Amino acid sequence: MSFTVLGTGMYVPDRVVKNDELANFVDTSDEWIQQRVGIRERRVCTNQTAIDLACEAAVRALENSGVQPQELDLILAATVSSEMVSPGVAQMVQHHLGATCMAYDINAACSAFIFLLETAAGYFARGKAKKVLIVGAERMSRIVDWEDRSTCVIFGDGAGAAVLGEGDGYLDSAFCVKGGDDVIKIPQFIGKSPFFEKEQESPYIHMNGQETFKFAVSSICDDIRALLQRQNLTADDIAYIVPHQANKRIIASAANRLHLPIEKFYIDIERYGNTSSASIPIALDEMNRAGLLRRGDLLLLTAFGGGLASATCLLRW
Repeated sequence: MSFTVLGTGMYVPDRVVKNDELANFVDTSDEWIQQRVGIRERRVCTNQTAIDLACEAAVRALENSGVQPQELDLILAATVSSEMVSPGVAQMVQHHLGATCMAYDINAACSAFIFLLETAAGYFARGKAKKVLIVGAERMSRIVDWEDRSTCVIFGDGAGAAVLGEGDGYLDSAFCVKGGDDVIKIPQFIGKSPFFEKEQESPYIHMNGQETFKFAVSSICDDIRALLQRQNLTADDIAYIVPHQANKRIIASAANRLHLPIEKFYIDIERYGNTSSASIPIALDEMNRAGLLRRGDLLLLTAFGGGLASATCLLRW
Protein backbone atom coordinates (compact mmCIF):
# COMPACT_ATOMS: atom_id res chain seq x y z
CA MET A 1 0.00 0.00 0.00
CA SER A 2 1.28 3.45 -0.94
CA PHE A 3 -0.99 6.31 -2.00
CA THR A 4 -2.74 8.04 -4.86
CA VAL A 5 -3.08 11.78 -5.43
CA LEU A 6 -6.64 12.86 -4.66
CA GLY A 7 -6.27 16.57 -5.41
CA THR A 8 -3.89 19.48 -5.86
CA GLY A 9 -3.75 23.17 -5.11
CA MET A 10 -1.45 26.14 -5.59
CA TYR A 11 -1.28 29.79 -4.66
CA VAL A 12 1.02 32.61 -5.76
CA PRO A 13 0.97 36.27 -4.72
CA ASP A 14 -0.70 38.85 -6.95
CA ARG A 15 2.41 41.00 -7.36
CA VAL A 16 4.15 40.24 -10.66
CA VAL A 17 7.77 41.35 -11.07
CA LYS A 18 8.98 41.26 -14.66
CA ASN A 19 12.63 41.17 -15.66
CA ASP A 20 12.68 44.79 -16.79
CA GLU A 21 11.69 45.91 -13.29
CA LEU A 22 14.68 44.09 -11.79
CA ALA A 23 16.92 45.89 -14.27
CA ASN A 24 16.00 49.14 -12.51
CA PHE A 25 18.11 48.24 -9.46
CA VAL A 26 20.55 45.45 -10.44
CA ASP A 27 22.89 45.14 -13.42
CA THR A 28 20.77 42.83 -15.56
CA SER A 29 18.32 42.81 -18.44
CA ASP A 30 15.31 40.89 -19.67
CA GLU A 31 17.43 39.33 -22.43
CA TRP A 32 20.17 38.23 -20.00
CA ILE A 33 17.73 36.62 -17.57
CA GLN A 34 15.75 34.82 -20.25
CA GLN A 35 18.93 33.48 -21.86
CA ARG A 36 20.54 32.42 -18.59
CA VAL A 37 17.60 30.91 -16.71
CA GLY A 38 14.48 31.14 -18.87
CA ILE A 39 12.44 33.40 -16.58
CA ARG A 40 10.23 36.27 -17.79
CA GLU A 41 8.53 37.10 -14.50
CA ARG A 42 8.00 35.89 -10.95
CA ARG A 43 5.51 36.47 -8.11
CA VAL A 44 6.62 38.30 -4.97
CA CYS A 45 4.86 38.77 -1.64
CA THR A 46 4.06 42.29 -0.51
CA ASN A 47 2.10 41.53 2.68
CA GLN A 48 1.85 37.74 2.90
CA THR A 49 4.10 35.21 4.59
CA ALA A 50 5.16 31.72 3.55
CA ILE A 51 2.56 30.42 6.01
CA ASP A 52 -0.17 32.50 4.35
CA LEU A 53 0.78 31.03 0.97
CA ALA A 54 0.77 27.51 2.40
CA CYS A 55 -2.68 27.91 3.91
CA GLU A 56 -4.17 29.16 0.64
CA ALA A 57 -2.65 26.30 -1.37
CA ALA A 58 -3.82 23.77 1.23
CA VAL A 59 -7.42 25.02 1.11
CA ARG A 60 -7.45 24.73 -2.68
CA ALA A 61 -6.00 21.22 -2.60
CA LEU A 62 -8.63 20.08 -0.12
CA GLU A 63 -11.39 21.60 -2.24
CA ASN A 64 -10.01 19.88 -5.34
CA SER A 65 -9.84 16.53 -3.56
CA GLY A 66 -13.20 16.69 -1.80
CA VAL A 67 -11.49 15.90 1.51
CA GLN A 68 -12.46 17.72 4.70
CA PRO A 69 -9.80 18.96 7.17
CA GLN A 70 -11.21 16.67 9.88
CA GLU A 71 -10.41 13.65 7.69
CA LEU A 72 -6.67 14.37 7.62
CA ASP A 73 -4.39 12.03 9.52
CA LEU A 74 -1.17 13.93 8.81
CA ILE A 75 0.05 17.26 7.45
CA LEU A 76 3.61 17.55 6.15
CA ALA A 77 5.15 20.81 4.98
CA ALA A 78 8.43 22.02 3.55
CA THR A 79 10.05 25.45 3.46
CA VAL A 80 13.41 27.18 3.77
CA SER A 81 11.94 30.66 3.92
CA SER A 82 9.31 30.79 6.64
CA GLU A 83 9.31 33.83 8.87
CA MET A 84 9.14 31.58 11.93
CA VAL A 85 11.35 28.75 13.11
CA SER A 86 8.48 27.64 15.33
CA PRO A 87 5.61 26.95 14.97
CA GLY A 88 6.30 25.13 11.74
CA VAL A 89 4.38 25.71 8.53
CA ALA A 90 2.56 22.38 8.91
CA GLN A 91 1.33 23.28 12.38
CA MET A 92 0.10 26.67 11.23
CA VAL A 93 -1.69 25.09 8.27
CA GLN A 94 -3.31 22.66 10.71
CA HIS A 95 -4.45 25.59 12.86
CA HIS A 96 -5.80 27.49 9.86
CA LEU A 97 -7.76 24.47 8.60
CA GLY A 98 -9.07 23.47 12.02
CA ALA A 99 -7.57 19.97 11.62
CA THR A 100 -6.49 17.90 14.63
CA CYS A 101 -3.92 15.53 13.12
CA MET A 102 -0.14 15.23 13.52
CA ALA A 103 1.73 17.97 11.63
CA TYR A 104 5.41 18.69 11.11
CA ASP A 105 7.93 20.21 8.68
CA ILE A 106 10.78 18.70 6.68
CA ASN A 107 13.71 20.83 5.56
CA ALA A 108 15.29 19.51 2.36
CA ALA A 109 15.34 22.74 0.33
CA CYS A 110 14.34 22.44 -3.34
CA SER A 111 14.03 18.64 -3.23
CA ALA A 112 11.75 18.69 -0.22
CA PHE A 113 8.41 18.02 -1.90
CA ILE A 114 9.61 14.58 -2.98
CA PHE A 115 10.96 14.01 0.55
CA LEU A 116 7.40 14.75 1.74
CA LEU A 117 6.00 12.17 -0.67
CA GLU A 118 8.52 9.57 0.52
CA THR A 119 7.69 10.28 4.16
CA ALA A 120 3.96 10.09 3.50
CA ALA A 121 4.44 6.74 1.72
CA GLY A 122 5.86 5.30 4.93
CA TYR A 123 2.76 6.27 6.89
CA PHE A 124 0.50 4.68 4.30
CA ALA A 125 2.63 1.51 4.16
CA ARG A 126 2.34 1.08 7.94
CA GLY A 127 -1.39 1.74 7.96
CA LYS A 128 -0.90 4.90 10.03
CA ALA A 129 -2.69 7.27 7.63
CA LYS A 130 -5.56 7.26 5.15
CA LYS A 131 -5.56 10.94 4.19
CA VAL A 132 -2.44 13.14 4.12
CA LEU A 133 -1.92 16.77 3.12
CA ILE A 134 1.53 17.84 1.90
CA VAL A 135 2.56 21.44 1.22
CA GLY A 136 5.64 23.19 -0.15
CA ALA A 137 5.60 26.94 0.56
CA GLU A 138 8.28 29.56 0.02
CA ARG A 139 8.76 33.30 0.35
CA MET A 140 12.14 33.22 -1.37
CA SER A 141 12.06 37.01 -1.74
CA ARG A 142 12.81 37.13 2.00
CA ILE A 143 16.13 35.30 1.72
CA VAL A 144 17.66 36.56 -1.53
CA ASP A 145 20.12 39.42 -1.65
CA TRP A 146 18.38 41.95 -3.88
CA GLU A 147 21.75 43.46 -4.79
CA ASP A 148 23.11 40.15 -6.11
CA ARG A 149 22.00 39.65 -9.71
CA SER A 150 23.20 36.04 -9.75
CA THR A 151 20.48 35.02 -7.27
CA CYS A 152 17.77 37.69 -7.03
CA VAL A 153 16.66 37.19 -10.64
CA ILE A 154 16.13 33.45 -10.16
CA PHE A 155 13.68 33.05 -7.30
CA GLY A 156 9.98 33.66 -6.74
CA ASP A 157 7.32 33.16 -4.08
CA GLY A 158 4.53 30.59 -4.06
CA ALA A 159 3.05 27.45 -2.58
CA GLY A 160 1.77 24.13 -3.87
CA ALA A 161 -0.09 21.33 -2.12
CA ALA A 162 -1.47 17.84 -2.68
CA VAL A 163 -3.91 15.61 -0.83
CA LEU A 164 -3.02 11.93 -0.77
CA GLY A 165 -5.23 8.94 -0.14
CA GLU A 166 -4.81 5.18 0.01
CA GLY A 167 -3.78 3.59 -3.27
CA ASP A 168 -0.89 2.22 -5.27
CA GLY A 169 0.34 5.30 -7.12
CA TYR A 170 3.76 5.84 -5.52
CA LEU A 171 5.87 3.27 -7.33
CA ASP A 172 9.56 3.98 -6.69
CA SER A 173 12.03 6.66 -5.69
CA ALA A 174 15.71 7.57 -5.75
CA PHE A 175 17.52 9.94 -3.39
CA CYS A 176 21.08 11.24 -3.22
CA VAL A 177 22.42 13.47 -0.45
CA LYS A 178 25.94 14.86 -0.50
CA GLY A 179 26.13 16.93 2.65
CA GLY A 180 28.04 20.20 2.60
CA ASP A 181 27.60 23.95 2.40
CA ASP A 182 30.23 24.79 -0.19
CA VAL A 183 27.78 24.99 -3.14
CA ILE A 184 24.51 26.25 -1.63
CA LYS A 185 23.85 27.66 1.82
CA ILE A 186 21.46 30.01 3.60
CA PRO A 187 22.92 31.22 6.91
CA GLN A 188 20.60 32.03 9.80
CA PHE A 189 20.96 34.97 12.17
CA ILE A 190 23.55 33.76 14.71
CA GLY A 191 21.93 35.46 17.69
CA LYS A 192 23.33 37.75 20.40
CA SER A 193 25.15 35.32 22.64
CA PRO A 194 28.15 37.11 24.22
CA PHE A 195 29.98 33.74 24.21
CA PHE A 196 29.69 32.91 20.49
CA GLU A 197 32.79 34.02 18.61
CA LYS A 198 31.96 33.51 14.92
CA GLU A 199 31.04 36.51 12.81
CA GLN A 200 27.61 36.84 11.23
CA GLU A 201 27.47 35.72 7.62
CA SER A 202 25.15 37.47 5.21
CA PRO A 203 21.77 35.78 5.90
CA TYR A 204 20.87 35.32 2.26
CA ILE A 205 21.19 32.59 -0.36
CA HIS A 206 24.80 31.85 -1.29
CA MET A 207 25.05 29.72 -4.41
CA ASN A 208 27.83 28.58 -6.72
CA GLY A 209 25.87 28.60 -9.94
CA GLN A 210 28.29 26.54 -12.00
CA GLU A 211 28.57 23.73 -9.45
CA THR A 212 24.81 23.77 -8.89
CA PHE A 213 24.27 23.41 -12.63
CA LYS A 214 26.59 20.40 -12.88
CA PHE A 215 25.06 18.66 -9.87
CA ALA A 216 21.53 19.29 -11.13
CA VAL A 217 22.05 17.90 -14.63
CA SER A 218 23.95 14.83 -13.46
CA SER A 219 21.47 14.03 -10.67
CA ILE A 220 18.42 14.37 -12.92
CA CYS A 221 19.95 12.04 -15.49
CA ASP A 222 21.30 9.49 -13.00
CA ASP A 223 18.06 9.31 -11.01
CA ILE A 224 15.80 9.01 -14.05
CA ARG A 225 17.95 6.31 -15.63
CA ALA A 226 18.03 4.38 -12.35
CA LEU A 227 14.26 4.39 -11.90
CA LEU A 228 13.50 3.48 -15.52
CA GLN A 229 15.96 0.59 -15.39
CA ARG A 230 14.71 -0.63 -12.01
CA GLN A 231 11.08 -0.59 -13.18
CA ASN A 232 11.85 -2.02 -16.63
CA LEU A 233 10.43 1.06 -18.33
CA THR A 234 11.50 3.34 -21.15
CA ALA A 235 10.93 7.07 -21.52
CA ASP A 236 8.08 6.26 -23.91
CA ASP A 237 6.16 4.83 -20.96
CA ILE A 238 6.31 8.17 -19.13
CA ALA A 239 3.58 10.73 -19.84
CA TYR A 240 5.51 13.68 -18.35
CA ILE A 241 8.68 14.46 -16.48
CA VAL A 242 7.98 17.19 -13.92
CA PRO A 243 11.29 18.78 -12.90
CA HIS A 244 12.13 21.27 -10.20
CA GLN A 245 11.92 24.65 -11.92
CA ALA A 246 15.35 26.10 -11.19
CA ASN A 247 16.77 26.94 -14.60
CA LYS A 248 15.45 26.20 -18.07
CA ARG A 249 18.98 25.51 -19.32
CA ILE A 250 19.38 22.80 -16.65
CA ILE A 251 16.21 21.10 -17.88
CA ALA A 252 17.28 21.41 -21.53
CA SER A 253 20.74 20.02 -20.77
CA ALA A 254 19.25 17.04 -18.93
CA ALA A 255 16.82 16.39 -21.78
CA ASN A 256 19.67 16.49 -24.27
CA ARG A 257 21.82 14.10 -22.20
CA LEU A 258 18.89 11.71 -21.81
CA HIS A 259 18.11 11.98 -25.56
CA LEU A 260 14.58 13.08 -24.80
CA PRO A 261 12.49 15.82 -26.44
CA ILE A 262 12.14 18.90 -24.27
CA GLU A 263 8.36 18.57 -24.72
CA LYS A 264 8.51 15.57 -22.38
CA PHE A 265 9.32 17.97 -19.53
CA TYR A 266 6.64 20.23 -18.06
CA ILE A 267 8.12 23.74 -17.72
CA ASP A 268 6.54 26.80 -16.13
CA ILE A 269 9.64 28.59 -14.84
CA GLU A 270 9.08 31.51 -17.21
CA ARG A 271 6.05 32.58 -15.12
CA TYR A 272 7.12 31.80 -11.54
CA GLY A 273 10.90 31.49 -11.33
CA ASN A 274 12.42 29.08 -8.83
CA THR A 275 9.97 28.61 -5.96
CA SER A 276 12.10 25.92 -4.29
CA SER A 277 9.97 23.25 -2.55
CA ALA A 278 6.81 24.74 -4.10
CA SER A 279 7.86 24.38 -7.74
CA ILE A 280 6.84 20.75 -8.37
CA PRO A 281 3.43 20.93 -6.62
CA ILE A 282 2.68 24.21 -8.44
CA ALA A 283 3.45 22.45 -11.74
CA LEU A 284 1.33 19.44 -10.79
CA ASP A 285 -1.63 21.65 -9.96
CA GLU A 286 -1.33 23.51 -13.24
CA MET A 287 -1.20 20.23 -15.14
CA ASN A 288 -4.07 18.75 -13.15
CA ARG A 289 -6.40 21.70 -13.67
CA ALA A 290 -5.46 22.01 -17.36
CA GLY A 291 -6.54 18.40 -17.93
CA LEU A 292 -3.08 17.26 -18.99
CA LEU A 293 -3.06 14.31 -16.58
CA ARG A 294 -5.13 11.16 -16.99
CA ARG A 295 -5.63 8.44 -14.42
CA GLY A 296 -2.96 5.81 -14.95
CA ASP A 297 -0.40 8.19 -16.46
CA LEU A 298 3.15 7.57 -15.28
CA LEU A 299 5.03 10.68 -14.12
CA LEU A 300 8.61 11.22 -13.08
CA LEU A 301 9.05 14.01 -10.53
CA THR A 302 12.68 15.09 -10.20
CA ALA A 303 14.34 17.72 -8.03
CA PHE A 304 17.73 18.92 -6.81
CA GLY A 305 19.12 21.65 -4.60
CA GLY A 306 20.58 22.56 -1.24
CA GLY A 307 21.99 19.80 0.86
CA LEU A 308 23.22 18.99 -1.68
CA ALA A 309 20.28 16.70 -2.30
CA SER A 310 18.50 15.22 -5.27
CA ALA A 311 15.23 13.30 -5.33
CA THR A 312 13.23 11.59 -8.06
CA CYS A 313 10.09 9.50 -7.84
CA LEU A 314 7.88 7.50 -10.17
CA LEU A 315 4.21 8.27 -9.69
CA ARG A 316 1.11 6.72 -11.24
CA TRP A 317 -1.53 9.44 -11.51
